[in-house]
Amino acid sequence: MVKKIAVINDLSGFGNCSLTVALPIISALGLECIPVPTAILSNQTGYDDFYSVDFTEHLTPFIDVWKKQNIKFDAILTGYLASEKQVALILDFIEHFGKDSLVFVDPVMADDGVLYDTYNESLCERVKLLTKKANIITPNLTELCILCGTDYNEISKEENYDKIEGLAYSLLSDTTKTVIVTGIKQKGKITNMFVQKDQIGTVNQKLLKGSFSGTGDIFSSIVCGGITKGMDVLDAISLATNFIYCSIMDTPTTLDYEPNGVNFQKHLEMLINEKKGITIQKNIYRHI
Repeated sequence: MVKKIAVINDLSGFGNCSLTVALPIISALGLECIPVPTAILSNQTGYDDFYSVDFTEHLTPFIDVWKKQNIKFDAILTGYLASEKQVALILDFIEHFGKDSLVFVDPVMADDGVLYDTYNESLCERVKLLTKKANIITPNLTELCILCGTDYNEISKEENYDKIEGLAYSLLSDTTKTVIVTGIKQKGKITNMFVQKDQIGTVNQKLLKGSFSGTGDIFSSIVCGGITKGMDVLDAISLATNFIYCSIMDTPTTLDYEPNGVNFQKHLEMLINEKKGITIQKNIYRHI
């Protein structure tokens, strides 16, 4: 049987993000992507204008049908959530479907030290609760600081990873076995770090200019999919890091293009034959 991943995220027509990237990426990995739309948008919100339909009121009857059909998932991946009510619905989803599933939460809240426009302190507190139900979480550096109640401006100035490692380590629990901190920008490189109870690993890549939507969704889709199919955590991170790097290299760097996301489509073969996409730019060592 093909393994199934329920992906809880919005669906944007344009922007190469959220479910629009999760569907082809998880499929290329040989898995079945089951979309659970939290909202449907004409295009992602980085454009000058967009139209959005909130799917909150439809989620309960949508999910109730699956409960009646006794659907089972091998993994659950959550992304952007638009309201506290949605968080409550997803917590119920995890309670019902997540007992024998990998629960993977991307705590989408902020970036570069700034909360997203649709988020406030109350919603962030609910997202914190959601992360406690996850086996794996993938905060960026800003989100890591929010989850730990730490000043982003201080952490982002660090020239080493000690404090970042310590913050990530503090989020481990009997439920949360792995914390992956994404997009750490230091000294001309970008680093993705994973922290577990007995080990820490990093994958480094050259830092490229530009800021593109959807790279976080691409990363979480590849890593969640890779781990679900049995890949080592570090190899899954390496595959995702290299895939995003190659996609950005094929993407125009003009400001007016950035809302379109990255040109990832022609690199999907890296996921079908994932050994070609795993780089050697990785390091694993014991936690001190």
